[in-house]
Amino acid sequence: MAFQNSSSEQSTLAEINIVPLVDIMLVLLIIFMVTAPFLNESIDVDLPEVTTAQSNVEEKDKVITINQQGQVFIQGEDQTPYTIETLGPALKGLFPLEGGEEKTLFLRADKLVPYGTVVKIMALAKQMGIARIGMITEPEKS
Repeated sequence: MAFQNSSSEQSTLAEINIVPLVDIMLVLLIIFMVTAPFLNESIDVDLPEVTTAQSNVEEKDKVITINQQGQVFIQGEDQTPYTIETLGPALKGLFPLEGGEEKTLFLRADKLVPYGTVVKIMALAKQMGIARIGMITEPEKS
């Protein structure tokens, strides 16, 4: 029993060319690798350096930044500086849902900011019902 290959019947060869796909993916990878460091924060803060365990700040976590001049910024609102007086209502707006979920806030304060300013903001956060406050620091250089 022999198999016959009909020469009169031609079939099309359907193949996906992978080379252009790989080229595009590599270009996108390079673009994302170059732009990723700039997406972090646009406020220049010189964080204190300490030897601690690595903190796990996720994207859903709320971060308040205090720069060297004492201006307070809320994550995502880098153009609007807050004062201690105007920060209270903004903190209430950070956590609109009143659920059983524990409210966590992270502070990024420049190492030259007076301790009293940081404590005032922490006290204001506690008054607004924020249960946990974390401090973001830089790892100590050896």
